[in-house]
Amino acid sequence: MSNPICYCGVNLAKHHFSIHAIDSNGKVILHKSVSRSKLLSTIAKLPIDRIGLEACGSAHYWARVFNKLGHDARTMAAKYVAPYRTKGKNDLNDAVAIYEAVQRP
Repeated sequence: MSNPICYCGVNLAKHHFSIHAIDSNGKVILHKSVSRSKLLSTIAKLPIDRIGLEACGSAHYWARVFNKLGHDARTMAAKYVAPYRTKGKNDLNDAVAIYEAVQRP
């Protein structure tokens, strides 16, 4: 896959999912929480990008769904995400940490 247009971190949960996305110019294009019913439509509106997901029970399912939309979804263990968490642990801060981790090789 060529260089992604933007990077995105998604924190998966039961009912609300936190999304943090930044384009190639460094501009935040999305930083919010969405409900389960709106997650797919929200991700579908993003330009083709690399999406990071912290490994959990549903991460592989969502990675397959995002890959079908043309994105490059990647799951990673929590131990690779934790070093990038700079603020308190909450869903949006976790999405930012996942965003930071997915950019690294």
